[in-house]
This record gives sequence, structure tokens and C-alpha cells, in this order.
Amino acid sequence: MKILCVCGARPNFMKIAPIVDAFSKAGIDRAIVHTGQHYSPEMSRNFFDQLEIPKPDVNLEAGPGSHAFQTAEIIRRFEPVVIDQKPDAVLVVGDVNSTIACGLTAVKLGIKLIHVEAGLRSFDKAMPEEINRILTDSISDMLFVSEPSGIENLRREGRPEEAVFLAGNVMIDTLFKRLSKAGNSDILKRLGLKEKEFLTLTLHRPENVDSRESLLKAAELIERASEQLKIVLPLHPRTKRAFKQAGLEERITGIENLVICPPLNYIDFLRLLSTNACALTDSGGVQEETTALGIPCITLRKNTERPITITEGTNTLTGLNPEKAASQIKKLSENNFKAEGRCPKLWDGKAAERIAAEVIKTLA
Repeated sequence: MKILCVCGARPNFMKIAPIVDAFSKAGIDRAIVHTGQHYSPEMSRNFFDQLEIPKPDVNLEAGPGSHAFQTAEIIRRFEPVVIDQKPDAVLVVGDVNSTIACGLTAVKLGIKLIHVEAGLRSFDKAMPEEINRILTDSISDMLFVSEPSGIENLRREGRPEEAVFLAGNVMIDTLFKRLSKAGNSDILKRLGLKEKEFLTLTLHRPENVDSRESLLKAAELIERASEQLKIVLPLHPRTKRAFKQAGLEERITGIENLVICPPLNYIDFLRLLSTNACALTDSGGVQEETTALGIPCITLRKNTERPITITEGTNTLTGLNPEKAASQIKKLSENNFKAEGRCPKLWDGKAAERIAAEVIKTLA
């Protein structure tokens, strides 16, 4: 049995790392295909090094472009790899363009498709990721789900019960494995931060940074939050460019209690998350990581494809609403930022092991 394991963007790397490791330990012949969707050292090579992911067997080097161009380019470059490698299955993770591009290529060539992190739904088709999720799930032969809502979503969409497996969360596998290493990071010292005395902010989604109206709300939100606690902002290139184009760069950099830094590697960012008082984010992964860590999270979106982080975890939705976000920070501070919630079932660091066992059982 041979499986091509596909990754291409930063969120994929944390998910593919434990899967590749579990497959190797289980004796599954696997090859790693990097699509090159994210290609800079900060967004790619550093993650491979820190997560100890073996060097990719194939790098498609697809590079940047519009959603249509990038998806088409990955398909064009991945097809000859599949034909040459003749795998029994292709495994894709998450919801980026690489996921749907390689999934579609595999199925068109008659190769079985495995989707890890299947079934998540925001029910917001304005999100490119939502389209990728729905389409990938509709053509997959094995669907590994991270939370019960995924099972219900897939059932409602008519996916066969025997194709759906509740495996747990592979991102949390990576988090637990690297947590002790993150404890050795000196990022707090470098940024002049003290444990539990700062907020971590990430902001990059199109609905939050692609219009001046949204950016004005973001600026006000940061200003109001910074009145309560110091904020550290690893500034995504997309967001940095958006603030500059909107004429808001000076307003943001002038916020006294805001520490701006470049995007961080995984270990440094995990150190921030595990020691901050609260995270403010529009990232799906941060919602999961804070829930696993027992850290309060305020999600600056109107919806989430990860509802378990709210129903069982530590997450609260406020949207990009300065008043609601400031009110939630105040409420949390009055309780010393003590999180209410628990780590969901099967978020135990062994999801990849369960996936490997089921793949052997089903495909061998």
C-alpha cells in the first residue's frame, strides 16, 4: 500500500506532521508531496524543520496566484506525479487550494481519496475554504473527522456512514508533542512580554482585511483592547499590506500598547499562545489550539466551522465588533482570564495513530 500525503500551506504542515510519523511507524509506504502553495522560508521550510517533517519527495513549486490560477496550476503539476507514483490513495488535509486541487486530480485518475479534517462547516460560502471543504468531502472515499459536528454535517450531505470516522484532531497531536519544546522559546524575552500579561492577536481573513470599512473596525478594536492589556500582533503580510493601502499604517503602528512583529514560526507562536491571557483571532487553528490549552479565545468572526470550541471549549464569537470584543476582554479580566471549558474527546494526541490504523484496516 502506497499513499501520497499532500501538504501545501502553513495550516497543512501542523496536520501532516503527525500523520506522516504515524504512517511510518505503522509501516505504511508514504511519499510527501509539497504543492508549494506557501513557499517562503517563514511559511514553509521553517515548519518542516521545527515539526521534523521529512523532506518532501516531490515539490510542485506551484507558487502564488489567484484561487483559480493556483488551483489549476497545482492540478496541472500534480497529475503527472500521480501517474508516475501509482499510489493506492492520496491523502489531503484541511481546506486550502492544495486540498481540493490534489483531491480532484486523484479522483479523476481513479485513485482513492482520504480527507483528514473532514466535515467542518461554517455555512458561509463567501469563505473560499468552505467551498474547498464541501467539494473535497463530496469526492472522498475516507473522511476523518475531528469533532462530532463533522459527522452530522457529512450525514446531512449524504455521505455513507461507513466512509466517516471520528479520529480526533491531528493539529492537537502536533501541539501536545511540541509543547515542551515551545517552553524553551525566548520569544517573550525578545518581545518584552510577561506571562499572562498580554493578548495575542491574529488577523488575516478577507472579510476582516479586504475593505477599508473592516480595517477601520479592526483598528478601533485593537485600540480599545490595548487599553486593557498589551497586545502582540504577528502581522500577516496580507494584513500589513491592507493597512498600508487603506492609509491606516501610522494609526496602527502608533498604538502605544501594541507590539507588532513579523509572522512567527510554530514553536515561538505556540509559546505565545500557551502563556498569553487570551487570544483574539480569525484563525480556525487558533480556536482549536486555545481550546486544547485551556486558554480563552475571542474569535473575530460571525461564524465558525469549529463549533465544539464554543460548546465545549474556551472560544467566544464576537465578530469584528470593537464593543463586543472589548466587553468580552473586560469580562474575562474580571475572572483573571480563567477559561471555562474542556478539551474535547479524542483531542488526546493520538488522532494520527487512529487514522493510520483505520487506513490499514480499510485499504490493506
